[in-house]
Amino acid sequence: MAHSTLLLACALVVLASSTLASAAIVEHTFHVKNLTIGRLCRQQTITAVNGSLPGPTIRVHEGDTLIVHVFNKSPYNLTIHWHGIFQLLSAWADGPSMITQCPITPGNSYTYKFRIVNQEGTLWWHAHFSMLRATVHGALIIRPRSGHKYPFPKPDKEVPIILGEWWNADIIDVANQAQATGGGPNTSDAYTINGRPGDLYPCSQNQTYTLEVEKGKTYLLRIINAALNNQLFFKIANHNFTVVAVDACYTEPYVTDVVVIAPGQTTDVLLKADQPVGSYYMAARAYASAPQIPFDNTTTRGIVVYDGATTANPLMPVLPAFNDNPTAHRFYSNLTGLKDGPQWVPVPLQVDEPMFVTVGLGLDRCPANATCQGLNGQRNSASMNNHSFQAPTSLSLLQAFFFNVGGIFTPDFPDNPPLIFDFTNTALSNDSSLLFAPKRTSVKTLKFNSTVEMILQNTALVVLENHPMHVHGFDFHVLAQGFGNFDAARDRQKFNLVNPQRRNTIAVPVGGWAVIRFRANNPGVWFMHCHLDVHLPWGLATAFVVENGPTPSTRLPPPPADLPQC
Repeated sequence: MAHSTLLLACALVVLASSTLASAAIVEHTFHVKNLTIGRLCRQQTITAVNGSLPGPTIRVHEGDTLIVHVFNKSPYNLTIHWHGIFQLLSAWADGPSMITQCPITPGNSYTYKFRIVNQEGTLWWHAHFSMLRATVHGALIIRPRSGHKYPFPKPDKEVPIILGEWWNADIIDVANQAQATGGGPNTSDAYTINGRPGDLYPCSQNQTYTLEVEKGKTYLLRIINAALNNQLFFKIANHNFTVVAVDACYTEPYVTDVVVIAPGQTTDVLLKADQPVGSYYMAARAYASAPQIPFDNTTTRGIVVYDGATTANPLMPVLPAFNDNPTAHRFYSNLTGLKDGPQWVPVPLQVDEPMFVTVGLGLDRCPANATCQGLNGQRNSASMNNHSFQAPTSLSLLQAFFFNVGGIFTPDFPDNPPLIFDFTNTALSNDSSLLFAPKRTSVKTLKFNSTVEMILQNTALVVLENHPMHVHGFDFHVLAQGFGNFDAARDRQKFNLVNPQRRNTIAVPVGGWAVIRFRANNPGVWFMHCHLDVHLPWGLATAFVVENGPTPSTRLPPPPADLPQC
């Protein structure tokens, strides 16, 4: 018996040692400053990290600790958000401005430190202040721990594909102009693939991203939509993709010839170089679910070149129409989770916090003696359950929660809208009694480890539009999604409680709804917002305040000493 006990103890020590040995500390330094680069026949000054667009790719393994020293040498306030990272017990490192921290002011720095736990796949990092993420962003790739494998055949090469937007203007000037007029920001001038617009734009023949492949080999494309205001269709001529993960959550393999991806989302696909040796365009352009709203209708493209190709005329894919809702819905709704695969989390079946939340646009009163460019001469606005979120200015929400400071937020975000109406009836889009939501810093308080179910209902107020909703701090199961008004008797029968996809950003269908569910097992303050930058300052957001758990290991630690102050 004593011998068996000794063997068990030794085995546990070896197991613990191997687990610790497989985790590393990965350290980076970000110098954020102005960079002048040539695009679309002109020189433009942008804010960038370490002199590159996109910024540096961060590569880690599950279990690693990531440390990033951020030095703000730009003329603007700044924070960095690690999009999709759980931040278990490290909410101080999440990054959204005035939610978990005050901004890093020009000339100052902050060190983000957090451990990456129970996550594998493609995420990304980006600025979370004003519209700076247009150029301040990069990939964050999480590989399995040493000795662990992908749940699909190992690819021959892994390639980040970052889709972005480009403005021939200072992006802060674009944001400030929209804020001043109450209208939408000017549309972008181009889309980009890995920072390059491609040869359909002026002066861009030599600014086209090229992916070199070998016939017969398989490539893992880690696709990230870093665009500010546009969902995108992405295709490669004559090639299919096999989707194997979304938002760093593995999926059942899904074969498709088109990827639809909303701002904030990531999609991992296997690309088999199985076509005749030659050149093929990869291309992306907008999926614009509200075509009456101006949008960038241009197309970015790169080139997939097979080793040994001699042709200089790549084949061009046929892209879906801008408003191809059926194609978008088919892609989004056909994805399912890889049940019992690595990092799989079963669907929690008991719901403690049921919520029905309307998401949509609205208006704010134009001040007297001012001219505003929103609908009916008012200022554009947006809301969730008739609460239009307004960020605090003197202290972050997380600081107010941790130090129990009153007057910063109110814990009164409603579980249901104040009025039930025909939410997706476009005849009501200009009903003034429904359009004006009060500006409030209201949050939803959650008990630790409670399960939240949210029915996200799009509204037709002002305009019908697809809204990509992002939740910080958690992945959620997407139980179902559809068009029209959610009908509990009909639509609950469609819930997938066995192997639904898991995400951190859901594209709520245009004129429709989506149902998500997650367990609030992470104490702190977690932002939920639309990932269209045009809608964030309008108030399409709220926050979850997750209370501390019962043990020291489930309680949020104090803030780091160098946390920026307001």
